[in-house]
Amino acid sequence: MQVEVPMTDTVSNNTPSHSADPADPRRVRVKGSRTFALAGVLLPLVLAILWEGAIRGGFAVGRLMPPPSTIGATLWELAKSGELQLHCLATLGRVLAGFALGALFGTMVGAAAGSLVVVSRLIDPTLQALRAVPSIAWVPLFILWMGIFETSKVVLIAVGVFFPVYLGVAGAIESIDRKLIEVGQVFRLNRWAMVRRVMLPAVLPAWIISLRSGLGLGFMFVVAAEFMGASEGLGFLLVDGQQMGKPAQILAAIITFAVLGKLADGVLVMISRPLLLWQDTSRGPL
Repeated sequence: MQVEVPMTDTVSNNTPSHSADPADPRRVRVKGSRTFALAGVLLPLVLAILWEGAIRGGFAVGRLMPPPSTIGATLWELAKSGELQLHCLATLGRVLAGFALGALFGTMVGAAAGSLVVVSRLIDPTLQALRAVPSIAWVPLFILWMGIFETSKVVLIAVGVFFPVYLGVAGAIESIDRKLIEVGQVFRLNRWAMVRRVMLPAVLPAWIISLRSGLGLGFMFVVAAEFMGASEGLGFLLVDGQQMGKPAQILAAIITFAVLGKLADGVLVMISRPLLLWQDTSRGPL
C-alpha cells in the first residue's frame, strides 16, 4: 500500500514566497529607486555647467550672478573659517525647535478639530484667517512681545509649521471613509482599538505629508525669523551679503538653505518610511 504525499505540501515547500520573487513589483521599485538615487542632481548640475560655460565664454556677465566656481570658492572660504558650520547649526537649531513646537500643537489642534464638529466650527474660521497672514507681518509683533532673542524666532517658525500640520491632520480625519468606521464597529472595537487600528492608519500618510510641508515652511520662516536681530544663521548671512554687496555670499547661503532643507526632508522621510510599509500603492512608500 502506497502513501500519497499531498501536493499542497510539496508546492508550499518548493514554491518561493512572494517577497522572494524577483519580479515582485516592490523589489523592482526598490531596485529602481537605488538606480536613480542620484538622478535628482542631474538638472542642477547641468544648469551649473551651462552657466559656468556661458560666463567663461563671454556670453554672460557674472557680476550679479556669479558662476558656480565663484560660489563654490565662497562656500569653501566660509567652511574653512568655520562660519558656515556656525550659521548652519544656528539655523538648524531654530528650525528643529520651531518644527517640534509647531508640529506638536498642529497635530493636537488638528486632531481635535477633525474629530469634533463643535471645535472645528469654533476655531477653524479664525485659523484659516490667520493662515493668510504673511510671515513677515508677525515679526514686529513678536519682537514687541518677546524681544529679539531666540524665543521670538522659534515661535515664528512654529507658527509657519503649525498651519500645514493642522490642515493635514484635520482634513485627514474628516475624510476617513465611513465604511472603515463601520467595519470597526462590526468587530466591536473599543475606542482605543478603533483609533489604533482604523483611524491612525487612515490618517498617517496625510500626517507625514503635512509634516514634510510644515518642515519646508519652517525653513522659509526661519529667514524672516533671522531678520529679527540675529547675529548668526543663514538668514544673517543673506542680509550680510546684501548689505556688503556680495552676491556670491547670498547665493552660497541660498544653496546651503536648499541643501539643508533637502537633507532634513530626507531624514524625515527615512524616519517615517517604516510607519508606511503597510501601504501597497503604485509607487510604493514615500
